[in-house]
Order: sequence, then structure tokens, then C-alpha cells
Amino acid sequence: MIDDILAELEADTSLEVGESFARVTARYFEATRSGEGQVSTPRSTDELARRFDEELPRDGRPVSEIIERLERDVLSDANKYYHPMYMGHQTSAPLPVGVWMESVIGALNQSLAVSEMSPTGTAIEHQVIKWMSKLAGYGAGAGGTLTSGGTEANFTAMLAARNAALPDALEEGVGADPPFVVYGEHAHYAVTRAIGQLGLGKRRGIPIPSRDYKLDVDVLLTTLDRLRDEGKSIMAVVATAGTTATGSFDDLEAIGAICAERGLWLHVDGAQGTSGLLSANPPRALNGLKHSRSLAWDPHKMMLLPLAAGMVLTRDERDLDRAFAQQAPYLFHSGKSSRVIDQGIRSFQCSRRADVFKLWFVIQRFGSSGLGRLYDHLCHTARLLYDAIEERSNFENLHEPESNILCFRYLGRNPGSGTSTTSAADVERIDALNRELRARYNKEGSGWITATVLSGRPVLRVTMMNPRTSGAHVHALLDGLTQKAKEIESR
Repeated sequence: MIDDILAELEADTSLEVGESFARVTARYFEATRSGEGQVSTPRSTDELARRFDEELPRDGRPVSEIIERLERDVLSDANKYYHPMYMGHQTSAPLPVGVWMESVIGALNQSLAVSEMSPTGTAIEHQVIKWMSKLAGYGAGAGGTLTSGGTEANFTAMLAARNAALPDALEEGVGADPPFVVYGEHAHYAVTRAIGQLGLGKRRGIPIPSRDYKLDVDVLLTTLDRLRDEGKSIMAVVATAGTTATGSFDDLEAIGAICAERGLWLHVDGAQGTSGLLSANPPRALNGLKHSRSLAWDPHKMMLLPLAAGMVLTRDERDLDRAFAQQAPYLFHSGKSSRVIDQGIRSFQCSRRADVFKLWFVIQRFGSSGLGRLYDHLCHTARLLYDAIEERSNFENLHEPESNILCFRYLGRNPGSGTSTTSAADVERIDALNRELRARYNKEGSGWITATVLSGRPVLRVTMMNPRTSGAHVHALLDGLTQKAKEIESR
């Protein structure tokens, strides 16, 4: 029996089988290029669940049959991020060479926990971390590791900050009076999640209200003064470079100067916006990274890597090492004198795939200049949408785009400003219209966007993550939304 399985296994290693998978991917690239067809699926979650409701297969089937089903049942109703009318969440249309590298990463199956399990991968990860740290303005003592994404990167940085504030917490716990974490109200939920999961208690997190969707620096100063006067200790201040809701950049220079003066740990969640360092004209706020002690960065966002490829950097790599501070002699062997330190000693993950290979390959393929031009293109596309909305009286922009994200509202017939100058009845009508509009538009299939709530009002939101999206597509988006909105209003 095992001989039969081994024969099939060897047959699956053939170039012919590999090409059959590559053809599936190439057909997907081609099918989405024209911008026609469904962006997502009109089918309900229950309908899709029934499609796959079956008993565990006892016997195997030929690869060709499974691939046929893959395209028919899976790809047909999957979200198509490569479709130029996809302007939804912060999930990229990944660069093709990054996609092709996935098969190499899977075939090698290196584990980045220890260098002896991934000799070239560990060396490359250290080099890539060195490149990214230098871009961030960190010196020779900086270090870091790849993560599964921004949530793990932020958690890791917060753990390092907790260790600096409470060096005995790993052994003794955080005690009865743990320190506080101060963050902007538009910070990613990963920040409050980390505060709770690190044992501080979510009540030890203090959100700072925003001004123009950015952390209000004046309120931050007042809050820090109050905590100091009350004798409260502060574990970290968290600022954001590229908020999830609006893509806004907190004033990192002002916040960083305050933290430097007071000796506070500044962590920057730059999962979305730090890739702006690659731009020919980086966002000015990123100059403030020089004050940060830790940084989260997601290459699988604006560097357009396939999931997953996150990263955490610290100005002093010893902050990461001390945060974990565990010994596992059956695994970790490289010493402090080694140029290549086992990455497992500074990471939550032990078994971790070598995602750095695809990041390294993409950097080699496009260089920092090419990746910077892609970043600028995505931001420019958001600006094109902003400009198009400014020309239409039935829409309103909620902010100017600082990156690739824009929030806006449809105002409908006899549009007002959508503010206090509009009657309460009109405001409620506009709110209800925007709540329904996104779902109806997405289900129709010609495009796909997201939504959020700003200042208590439901708003429409787009994130430009596909280099194929152009000015023609943003006008098609507004036309499609207008058509669907008119159908709602005419009921």
C-alpha cells in the first residue's frame, strides 16, 4: 500500500504537476486583468458552506480533478484582490514574483526559529532587518524579526516595553499596580488587545482623542502631566503611522520629542504607513521615527507582499531578547558573538515559515526605488478619487488622503453638507443610505469597498491596494455607487 502512495508522491513532484498549479494562478491573473466579472461573490455564507459540506474523503483523487474543482468551487467565489475594482480592505494584490516564491518557500519548508534549521534564511532575515532598520533611522544596534503581521508585531513590541518597565513580570507577573499605556483613539485594536493580554488590564490603556483623525498632541501632554502628578507609571506611548480608518499619520515628531524629553518608550504602529519610507517624498511624519524605540511594519500591506509578512523592529535588539529571555538548549545554539543570532529567541513563533525569502526576492526584483513608486502610485490613486468626489455634489469627502485610504459619504438627492447645517431628518436619511449602500454595491459584483464609522456617522471607505486600479476605475466606482443609491432612494 505504501508503495502506491510513494509512487503518487513522486509523480506529484513532476514539472507537469507544478505547471498545472502555475496555470491556475496565471489564469487568475489574466481573468482579472480586464476589470470585468465579479470582484467577490453574491452568494451567502450558508450557501458556500453547503458547497463544501461533505464527509472526509477516504481515498485520494487525481490532481487534475481536484484542480478542476478548485477553479470551479473555490476561485469562482473567492475575493479577487487583483480585480482593479477591488478597493476594499488592506489586503494587497500581491506582486507576482512574491506569489511565485510561495511554492519555493513551501518546498524548502525552512523553519526560521534557529539558524541550523534555516542557515540561508536566517542570514537573509538578519540582512533584511538591517536594511529596514536603517530606513527607519535606527543605528547599528537595532534588530528585529519577521512576524505574522501587525498584530503580532505590536504585541511583541508591547511585550518588550513591558519587560523594560517590569523586568520581573515574566516570572512574577505584573503586580497589583501595573503601568499605563497611552494611545490614540484611532489606534488598531491590536494595541488594546495587547494591553489586556499582557496582563495589565484594558483599563490601564488610556485612549487620546483625535483632532483631524490624528492623536491630539495637546491632550496627550495634559494626560501625561496628570499621570505624572498622580504618581502613575507609563509603560509606553503608542502612535500610529497610517491609521486603519483613514490612513492618517500621527504627529510622530511632536509625540516623539515629548517621549524623548520624558524618557518614555514610544512605539509606532507603522504596519500600514512605514512603507512610505520607500517613497521619493516620504510622509513628513515619518521623520519622527528617530524618536521611537520600537516599530511595527507590514510588508504585506503597502509593499504588496503575499500574506503573511509582518515585521517588528527595535532600536536596541537587546530589548527583544530580554523580553523573551528563555533558554532552550535543544534548539538555540548561536551565541552573542555570532553575527547570525537564532531568531526564535526574539519571537512568539517557533515553527515559522521563511517568508523573508519572498520579501528578499521582491526587494531584489524592484529595488527600494521601484517599491517606492508603487507606494506613490497607490496613494495617487486615492487622491484621484478624492479629486473626483470634489467634483460631484452628491458625495462628500471626510478628509484628504494622506496615504492610500479615503473615507467619504454619499449624500443623495438634494444633497446638503452632511453636517449640522443639514436637518436631522436629512442626516438620518443619509446615514441609513450609507449603511445600506455598501452592501448593495458589493453584492452587485462590479466593485468592492469597505465601510467604517467616523464621528458617530457611517461612512464609505476605500483602500487602494492594487496597482491595476486607475482613474477610470475610481470614476466607475462613483458611477456604480450612484446607480445603486438611486435604486435605494426610488423605493
